[in-house]
Amino acid sequence: MKFGGRVVKDVALQQTCVILEDKSKKKKACGIGQMTLGTAWAWPSKTILPEQVKLIVAGLCDRITERAGTLDFGSHPIEFGMRLKEEAKNMAVELASQMKLSEPIPDLAVMLACSSVDAAVHDAFGRLHGRSCFQCLDRELLPQHLDTWLGIEFAGMHLSDFVSAKPSETLALYHLVGALDALSEADLGRRIGDGLPETLEEWIHAEQLTHLKLKLCGTNLDWDVGRTIEVDRLATASGQSRPWSYSLDFNESCPSEDYVIDFIERIDRLSRTAFERLQYIEQPTARDLKNRKDITMHRVGRLKPVVIDESLTDQETLLIARQLGYTGVALKACKGISESLLMAAAAKHYGMFLCVQDLTCIGGSFMQSASLAAHIPTITAVEGNGRQYCPVGNEAWEELYRPMFRIMGGVVPTELLTGEGLGFRWPKNLLPKGYESLAN
Repeated sequence: MKFGGRVVKDVALQQTCVILEDKSKKKKACGIGQMTLGTAWAWPSKTILPEQVKLIVAGLCDRITERAGTLDFGSHPIEFGMRLKEEAKNMAVELASQMKLSEPIPDLAVMLACSSVDAAVHDAFGRLHGRSCFQCLDRELLPQHLDTWLGIEFAGMHLSDFVSAKPSETLALYHLVGALDALSEADLGRRIGDGLPETLEEWIHAEQLTHLKLKLCGTNLDWDVGRTIEVDRLATASGQSRPWSYSLDFNESCPSEDYVIDFIERIDRLSRTAFERLQYIEQPTARDLKNRKDITMHRVGRLKPVVIDESLTDQETLLIARQLGYTGVALKACKGISESLLMAAAAKHYGMFLCVQDLTCIGGSFMQSASLAAHIPTITAVEGNGRQYCPVGNEAWEELYRPMFRIMGGVVPTELLTGEGLGFRWPKNLLPKGYESLAN
C-alpha cells in the first residue's frame, strides 16, 4: 500500500496480555490488547531506516509493558492510561539517549507503543466488572471529571456524557483506494488469484460499498483531480442511487492551503456530484503544526470538514489545530483507547466533526478500532483496510466474526460487539496459555 510517498509491504502486530486483580474481592480478570506496528505512519524518519524504526518502537513497547506492571493502577484505565503515556514519553527520551539516535522518538510513535497495553487494561477492567469497558465509564467507576485531563474548561463534565454505553448496530465501511490500487480491469497487470476482489469495481460489487477513502498525492494536482473524478465515475456507474461518501487523504503532502482549495474548486467545476459526496478531508499538510502556524485551514474548513490526524497527540495540539482552522478530529485506536475517548469528548464539546480511522488493522486490532467507533455518537463509518491488504491476518477470526471481515451491504455489523471488556471474544488458537477465558 502506497501512502505519503512510501510503499508498505508488511504488517507487524504488537500484542499485550495483562491480568488485573481486585484484591478486596479476591477476583482476577485477563485482558488482551493488539495493534498494528504502523511505524511508517507514526515515525516516517528521514535519518533512520524503516526497519530500525520498527525495532526501536517494538523495543519501546516492551519497556512500556514491563514498566506498566510496576505502576500504581489508580482507580480506572483512563487514569492509568494517561499516567502510562507520560511515563512512556520519559522512557522514549531515555531510550533515544541510550541508543544515541539522530532524532528523538516522536510522541505519535510513543502513543503507538503504548496502545496495546492501554487496550489490554481496558479489556481486563471491563471483564473484571463483568461488562463492556465502555460501560465502565460511569461516575461510580470513574468519578473524575474531564478537567482532570482536559483542563478547567471541562470542569463538571464527565466522559460518560460523550460515550455510548451500547455500540451502534452498524457502521458503514470506509474502503481504501490506495495510490497503487487498480480501479478497473484495464489497470490490472497479473492477477493474484486469491479469490478476493482485485479492482475497485470488483470490491464495490462484492461488498455493496458506499464509502471510499482516496489516497492522493498532494504534489500533483492534475493526478489528484483526475484520480478523484475517475473514482467518482466508477462509483456512479456501479450504483448511482447509493449514498456515496468520499474521504480524501493527502498524507500531509500538500504544500499549502491553496493547493487544497484549488483541488476542491476543480472537483466542483468538473463534477458537482463528486463535490457533494466529499465527506471530509484528512490532514493535508505537514504534521508539525507548532512550527508551521503560517499554514492554516480556515478556507478549506468553510467548504468541507478538515480533520486533524498525525498532529493530534494531546489536548494542546487539538487547541492549536482549532486555531489554525481544523474543524474535525480523526480518532485512532493506535493512539490508545484512553486518549481516543478523551479526544472524542473534547472534539464533541467543541462541535467538531469526528471520524475513526485505520492503520491496516487486522484481527483483534480491527475489532478494537470498530468497537471504539461504535461507542462514539455521530460516528457513522469505520475504516478496515486489513481485509484488502493483509487478509491472512483475519482468517483465524472469521469463524467467530465472519461478518466483521467479509463485508455485506457495505456495513460492519458492530451490533456483534456487546461482550465484556472491549466487546468481543478471542479465537482459542490465538490465546496464550493462561488466557483461555478470553474465548468465552
